[in-house]
Amino acid sequence: MSLLPLARAEREDLREVLVGLSREQWQAPSLCDGWSVKDVVTHMLSYEELGPRQLAERFVRGRLSFDRVNDLRLRECSSRTAPELIQLLDAHLTPSGLTAGMGGAIGLTDGMIHQQDIRRPLGLPRTIPAERLVPALRTALFAPTLLGVLRVRGVRLVATDIDWSFGRGPEVRGTAEALLMAIAGRRGIAAELAGPGQERLSRRLGG
Repeated sequence: MSLLPLARAEREDLREVLVGLSREQWQAPSLCDGWSVKDVVTHMLSYEELGPRQLAERFVRGRLSFDRVNDLRLRECSSRTAPELIQLLDAHLTPSGLTAGMGGAIGLTDGMIHQQDIRRPLGLPRTIPAERLVPALRTALFAPTLLGVLRVRGVRLVATDIDWSFGRGPEVRGTAEALLMAIAGRRGIAAELAGPGQERLSRRLGG
């Protein structure tokens, strides 16, 4: 099953947020350490224009490290303005290239996590449809770039707002969105979770 339509819907929601941001909000800190809101958006779209050869060249230059390649692409694209980023998003509402991988699961999951990296610090909550959350949770657990399954080993995650659970051990309960952000390793999320396994997970997330 292709997840590209869901990934596109996620990007359409992101666009709706971005067009309403002030200059100050674009420069505000995100949940990604050291990255502003603009940096996160730049990162999200930085792979859309790369073909297979260009992508391979970046991975060689980054010595096959996702973190180094991400930093490289952020530097390469950092001069783009907010309006230019919105134009780029308009041209790639449906993910292409790398972000279309795994049937669109990469674009959906990366887009959802990073959209929350933006929304949470700006105080812009939303309700994410369960049909998007379930595949994003699954991808965040097992995608090579995240391997969240290692981060949440030894506890059982139970969503309180949708029909979803994963793992074995003492329960950690919370909204599916909060569980997704915990799986992705975001700090400060554990305080929103409850259950006998919450303290164990909190230690792994650094609070």
